[in-house]
Amino acid sequence: MDIRRHIFHAARVRPVKPQYERVTIPDGCSIRVYHRQLAQIPFEWHHHPEYELTLTMNSRGRRFIGDHIADYCGDDLVLVPPDMPHTWASTEPIDAREPQVAIVVWFSGDWARRMADCCPEFAALRTLLRRGAPGLRFANEAATMMRGQRDALLDESPRVRLGAVLEVLAFLAEAESEPLASPAAHRRTGVHDARRGGAVQTVPGTSSTPSAPSPLASQRVTGAPTVTPGGSASEAERLNRVLDLLDRRFHEPLRVAELCDVANLSERSLHRYFLRHVGESVGRYLSRLRIGYAARQLTGTGWPIALIATKAGFPNLANFNRQFLSARGMTPSAYRRHFETHGHAPKDAAAAPLNLETRPPSLERPRRRTRQARTPG
Repeated sequence: MDIRRHIFHAARVRPVKPQYERVTIPDGCSIRVYHRQLAQIPFEWHHHPEYELTLTMNSRGRRFIGDHIADYCGDDLVLVPPDMPHTWASTEPIDAREPQVAIVVWFSGDWARRMADCCPEFAALRTLLRRGAPGLRFANEAATMMRGQRDALLDESPRVRLGAVLEVLAFLAEAESEPLASPAAHRRTGVHDARRGGAVQTVPGTSSTPSAPSPLASQRVTGAPTVTPGGSASEAERLNRVLDLLDRRFHEPLRVAELCDVANLSERSLHRYFLRHVGESVGRYLSRLRIGYAARQLTGTGWPIALIATKAGFPNLANFNRQFLSARGMTPSAYRRHFETHGHAPKDAAAAPLNLETRPPSLERPRRRTRQARTPG
């Protein structure tokens, strides 16, 4: 049996738990853009708290948004609301000589609402967010417009990418669109928004009586994937509790046992969650928090370096100097001198430029056994 058919069949006959994807917005950016190119788009039933705008090109297959399932082909432009499970699963490229492509934009609802509040030119973003509650598929005109912004969306400059995203969102706020998930699905929160299967999928506000197809009409099929309660939502909540504790108490001598207690996880599970969703170990994440705090104090205060080390959670000055040098490419004293001489902090020598073809690690990292987490410090 074809693998896609096998997955679709499995989705109809048993509950499918959407995997939580932790999307991180890069430092110095308001949004995240991901340029995906691959031979086949896999079925990856997942959710995240950010809005997602996806333009799929040179691909045909099936689209799953909440309890909506429909075939897609060509330029497919969809807005997915926060925490609604979704995936695309391709069957073949339109042009077999070229890869299948998806340009994905992630942004937070809070950011979009702030833009609408402070800039009257983007006030319509609030309307777009309200319309987008069930998920939206946009007309070909909108997909063509976003395709025309492709170079700017993939530009190496965060400012150029942001400008292109704002142009696209402002256009979509007034563009023709089709709601996707049923009212029962999008009224639910978290990962419980997919309706339990069986009913024919219809556009909210319409009946199931046959009628002339509209230009945006989708093929509706039965048997949307159903969602197992709990599980992935709990996974996201547990991870967020740990991240919140680390952000508040990074300067303290934390123990892994404390993090396990707040998340109600074993050390092994905590380590696995961190590697999957954050992309690094607990200890490495904690070290980055401490080094980041220390760098801000080196440029923003006149405190002695030994005091900054202590306040950042490094009781040993030699260890602080060594870790700071490894992370920033210079000693704390050299870092401060550079700021005093040039008026700005030096660029992070260890930081690699943002790769738009790199995805957040949650769904990309292979599942494998990992060693137990060590005490983070």
